[in-house]
Amino acid sequence: MSRLALALPLALVLPFAATAGTLKLYTSQPNADAQKTVDAFQAANPDVTVDWVRDGTTQLMARLAAEMEAGAPAPDVLLIADTVTLEGLAQEGKLAAYSSPEAQAYDPALYSKDGHYYSTKLITTGIVYNTAADDIPTSWADLAKPEYKGLVAMPSPLYSGAALIHLAALTDDAELGWAYYEGLAANEARADGGNGGVFNAVAAGEKPYGVLVDYMALRAKAEGSPVDFVFPEEGVTWVTEPVAIMKDAANPADAQKFVDFVLSEDGQNLVSEMGYIPARTGVASPEGFPARDELKLIRFDAAKALADTDANKSKFAEVFGVK
Repeated sequence: MSRLALALPLALVLPFAATAGTLKLYTSQPNADAQKTVDAFQAANPDVTVDWVRDGTTQLMARLAAEMEAGAPAPDVLLIADTVTLEGLAQEGKLAAYSSPEAQAYDPALYSKDGHYYSTKLITTGIVYNTAADDIPTSWADLAKPEYKGLVAMPSPLYSGAALIHLAALTDDAELGWAYYEGLAANEARADGGNGGVFNAVAAGEKPYGVLVDYMALRAKAEGSPVDFVFPEEGVTWVTEPVAIMKDAANPADAQKFVDFVLSEDGQNLVSEMGYIPARTGVASPEGFPARDELKLIRFDAAKALADTDANKSKFAEVFGVK
């Protein structure tokens, strides 16, 4: 049985009817973003109709696993939150290898060397702070200093996929490692829930500092919220909302068109218009965001993160005393 396979009732599996010129998409994009993506692709490819399902990555993977177990029609293309999930599918032989001509405009670190998946944006994790805070941090190390004791909120990697990737990258960093997380725990950093809870705590002044994805802080700052954002000097961790084609896609030709579109300059300008940092080199970031080439990205190995997932969760629970 596939590692993704879950014992879901077959009633939860809602297959598409196979139709010529129809592309089947599963995405974890927010609804408004997904609609913009689909509308723009269809405008550029008027002969293709996109049937799409939007849900959280975990829920979509459960649905996909049930469909594969039942032998039901699966989607042609995935556009979901993170590379670790797609690396798991690639290792199981579920993704098609596709060499997109648009890849030449991308840092090779942002796509699978075999063409199994391609990053479409950069959602980085840095430090948010309330503008009434006494001090402005400049590095990840600052959050473990005595003067920050009890003042930091962070999403839990037991709950948040971005936080789990953040943990995998920082604990694999020679300068930080697990000693950094042990320092955060000793400094009474609060690790609970997801990014939304962290933002609310910092914006309300409950916690002056937090670990947060960039767009939540920068969009709120632009709207007048009393927060600001730091890209730490050691670098930032990142999730990339990658796109991938299923190996058994019923419509691989249009799936390739979709991949090429979201990676194209037009597709990446759309990413910027939505308020995210484009993954493509040379495409301008949204106002208030750093340029793509100004970011210092902490090295991240999706295959290693996948292999270490259970051990990382267990170690984190031990370090933070989570039952």
